[in-house]
Amino acid sequence: MNEQIQNILRENGTKTSKIQKLLALGLTRRQVADLVANGNYGFVQNVYKRMMQGVANVAAQASTTIAPQIDYTFNRNFGVEIEAYNCTRERLARELNAAGIRVQVEGYNHTDHADHWKLVTDSSLSGNNTFELVSPILHGESGLEELEKVCWVLDLCDVKVNDSCGLHVHMEAAEFDLQTWKNLIITYKRLEGVIDNFMPRSRRNNRYCKGLSAITEASINRAANIGQLRAAFQNNRYHKINLEAYARHRTVEFRQHGGSTNFTKMSAWVHFLAKMIAFAKQGAVQAGTNLQGIPFLTESEKLYFKIRTKKLAA
Repeated sequence: MNEQIQNILRENGTKTSKIQKLLALGLTRRQVADLVANGNYGFVQNVYKRMMQGVANVAAQASTTIAPQIDYTFNRNFGVEIEAYNCTRERLARELNAAGIRVQVEGYNHTDHADHWKLVTDSSLSGNNTFELVSPILHGESGLEELEKVCWVLDLCDVKVNDSCGLHVHMEAAEFDLQTWKNLIITYKRLEGVIDNFMPRSRRNNRYCKGLSAITEASINRAANIGQLRAAFQNNRYHKINLEAYARHRTVEFRQHGGSTNFTKMSAWVHFLAKMIAFAKQGAVQAGTNLQGIPFLTESEKLYFKIRTKKLAA
């Protein structure tokens, strides 16, 4: 220590720089004043105060560059459209109503309902007694609880799905700003290969849920409004992400998931989408992100999708 002190004192630097270095070594302000400033404690104190202010400024600047912790609590409004077959709409309506799930049989329409599910026709489906079961606006975990009860009834009625069926999920998007939209689309695009791996082959690219490879990040980034983002998708709703839903419902629709009556699969996908949206409010994932590197998933969620990927690859 004494040698370090002597080396500093012999330097050609300014008095201030010597004081800073001696203070950094751990000497007291009184010791430094005696060594450098002929006992002028006030001079050393001023240097010390400026040093501490500099440290505080660096810390404050660093804190502004650290992103705030993201709250992934699922409290978003959402809705689902379940495409399936093998049960008449009339029978399914009776069983759902008997289970306390309000539902009405209707013709094909795009009308939103706040208080009941609807059973409509869908000409794109194959199989006997095809239908689409559309939820009202559901909210967060309580909405998932209602969806689970619906799945119990679908199982009771021996409802089935095939490759023509999909599960469409709408997420509330009324509060999105333009950057959130861009981050969300870019994140999905960058994760598309990962997502494809835990989706059935029939849902990786078809006429009703087209991939995003033709939509460039440059076209997304240069969009000045939601209208220009929709134009990048050629105003076509049949993509894995459907921006056209925003004009009609103030939602973003995710069309990729395969048809299912399995609540575990549905819940995992809904949570995945909700977390991706929460993350998009802050940024987009890095290009080349793999499943293990997805920042908004827990380790157990990653394991679930890893097992799904293995099962679908078998």
